Amino acid sequence: MRLVIARCSVDYDGRLTAHLPLATRLLLVKADGSVLVHSDGGSYKPLNWMSPPCSMAEVEPDEALGADGVVAVWRVQHAKSEDRLTVHIHEVLHDSAHELGVDPGLVKDGVEAHLQKLLAEHIHTLGHGWSLVRREYMTAIGPVDILARDSSGTSVAVEIKRRGEIDGVEQLTRYLELMNRDPHLAPVTGVFAAQQIKPQARTLAEDRGIRCVVLDYDALKGIDDAESRLF
Repeated sequence: MRLVIARCSVDYDGRLTAHLPLATRLLLVKADGSVLVHSDGGSYKPLNWMSPPCSMAEVEPDEALGADGVVAVWRVQHAKSEDRLTVHIHEVLHDSAHELGVDPGLVKDGVEAHLQKLLAEHIHTLGHGWSLVRREYMTAIGPVDILARDSSGTSVAVEIKRRGEIDGVEQLTRYLELMNRDPHLAPVTGVFAAQQIKPQARTLAEDRGIRCVVLDYDALKGIDDAESRLF
């Protein structure tokens, strides 16, 4: 990746026409060929950019541009359209290149597998005297996230989602119908646990006798102790 901080103006021509007047900006040239123009605001979104496939040529300014103070011109042409980005550079404040290598991709924290593991380790979150039977309890139609027993010894099927929606309630309902046919498990109650539960999903779950629990991911990880907060 090449990083250039420069005083520059930028023109985009193609499906639309846009102009960025002279100012100090960050120019990014990525290994995939994309070119992005950033300011010191606007969060992650560039002011203008050219997505790959495209090619970039850095050329000397002509006499008229040179007289206006331009020291270099970037011409970026898209390979599959007439779109083009032209950067007139007046002063280069920084120019460096860095090899970043292959990116391993985004690893999300707080996905359902993490929530399942943490809740299994802290099953008492669901109630005093609760115990874990097993994670991923297999049924004929798929695995229930957690099979537990409450303080009275009753079997409980726990379905875990990051965002609790009606589909998740329907899924848990099917598990409960099947598990309650097993005399070794019945009666089986249900818990629908999620970081967020939509009102429609909560209404449907409670109508079917399923308990809803909102999970605090930070508290499960031990980062945040809800009992110690003032508010």
